[in-house]
Amino acid sequence: MTIHPLRLTIFATLALGACAPNHLPPAEGLHKSAVIYLSEAEKTTLSDEQRAVFYLNAAKESSALLGSAKSGAASRLIYNKSTADLVVLLRSSQNGSLWNQPLTLSQGGTTYRLRFMQGTRGGMWNADHFTSFVPADGVDLKTIKRRNRIDGIGGALVGIRKTDPLESFSPLVGITAPVSAVLDFKGNDVTISLINPTVQTKSWVAGKEHTLDADFSAPLAYYPQHHEMLEGLLGAIRVEEHMSITGLYMLQPYDPDRIPLVFVHGLISTPRMWRNVINEIETDPELRRRYQCWVFAYPTGNPPLYSALRLREELVKVQQRYPNSKEMVLVGHSMGGILSRAQVTTVDRDSWNVMGEDKADRLFAKVKDGDLVDRCTTFKANSHVERTIFICSPHRGSDMAIGTLGSLAIKLISLPVDLVSSTASTVGSSISVITGDPNRIPNSIDGLSPKNPTVKVLDSNAIEVPHHSIIGDQGKGNTPKSSDGVVDYWSSHLKSAKSEKIVPGPHGSCELPETIDELQRLLRMHVGLK
Repeated sequence: MTIHPLRLTIFATLALGACAPNHLPPAEGLHKSAVIYLSEAEKTTLSDEQRAVFYLNAAKESSALLGSAKSGAASRLIYNKSTADLVVLLRSSQNGSLWNQPLTLSQGGTTYRLRFMQGTRGGMWNADHFTSFVPADGVDLKTIKRRNRIDGIGGALVGIRKTDPLESFSPLVGITAPVSAVLDFKGNDVTISLINPTVQTKSWVAGKEHTLDADFSAPLAYYPQHHEMLEGLLGAIRVEEHMSITGLYMLQPYDPDRIPLVFVHGLISTPRMWRNVINEIETDPELRRRYQCWVFAYPTGNPPLYSALRLREELVKVQQRYPNSKEMVLVGHSMGGILSRAQVTTVDRDSWNVMGEDKADRLFAKVKDGDLVDRCTTFKANSHVERTIFICSPHRGSDMAIGTLGSLAIKLISLPVDLVSSTASTVGSSISVITGDPNRIPNSIDGLSPKNPTVKVLDSNAIEVPHHSIIGDQGKGNTPKSSDGVVDYWSSHLKSAKSEKIVPGPHGSCELPETIDELQRLLRMHVGLK
């Protein structure tokens, strides 16, 4: 077979280029000039302005071929990569001097006039909202079980907002979001739009309306991928060292039109456990459009009511910062269900008489209104939470907490000095009515014991919002005698629940298809969808 010299030259250029485009079609036929332009744009020896012109050349050439039978998918791939890489270049260049302002860019006799489309509520991101971008294809997705993306037109990006100092509720790496970038050409006048594909799924390019290219998994995968089990274990036993992580974190930019969906993890775990749950929920475009996902992080060795207090305080901060926020939905797994239940239950001092009035009197003898012990043990249901979903939650405790493993875990947990000293100075030896030991305040393992007054007090007071149970059955199918291996059915079951779903899995059943299906069903029902 004879290869045309021009074709051979183009192939050689692409093969030898240190920064040659990845996953691009060969330079041939109608789109060969677009591939060459894109290859030139990748050369870091050129100035940023020169590279930008080459990206625009590639995007312009390929946009004119979108839908062409001869170019096929090649034009789409070239256009998408050119657009995504141009956005990354402009945002990172020269401390942002090429960003979000009218630009005139020239190279080799070609001049472009570029302007940025202004943001609109919901459908279009404001260009200045994000402090950086990364191409969605450049994010490591190894922790995502099923990629949630749509093939279409546009540069699929992860937009990152990381301010200094960090904004309220921001993870350390910033808050991420899916972005679909579009370049529209009118001659050499170019408009760049940063579209929110969660809300807007189509856009006009080269005179035709196209489905947008979008990646909804990459923003989740962008968050750090540490050793979850190890971090969860250390957070349970070395509580003092992990207190600083306590807080509510947004995984997506705040949107007043979307419902905050707050996920609360359980014992020996971290918020990262929710990554694939959220990813699967967001495969439903209606849920993606109507909910915004948050997570609560906390070291899980602390007493459940103390962690519930910290969650309560964080939810109050949300209302203070976003007073027009929509009412929330809480999803709690295991001990996270106990924390969530404490947000939708009212408990006063009389509630503690369930353990015996004399014991309650001893416990509260020196407790003053407003001190730490009082705030942990008496509280009102949060009127801004509309619904709760419990997954494998030990509402009446777990027998494992009073077994050999539970006894060992109690000894391993080291609580924060401030928490210990504050409780000891307030309650003193009366703490024995909870722990049985006048010299030790309760930790999370104590709090999950069926004998602990905490679970009895919560269980004796009504949950004040509609709530639902998802309960694991380890495989025997013998409900109501079943267990998820950690929590027995008798502890997870709630007569007051609006619905109860038994799923065929262990205690960590959050990612089961049956669990995801039920979560999607409940979330759709909450907003009036079938």
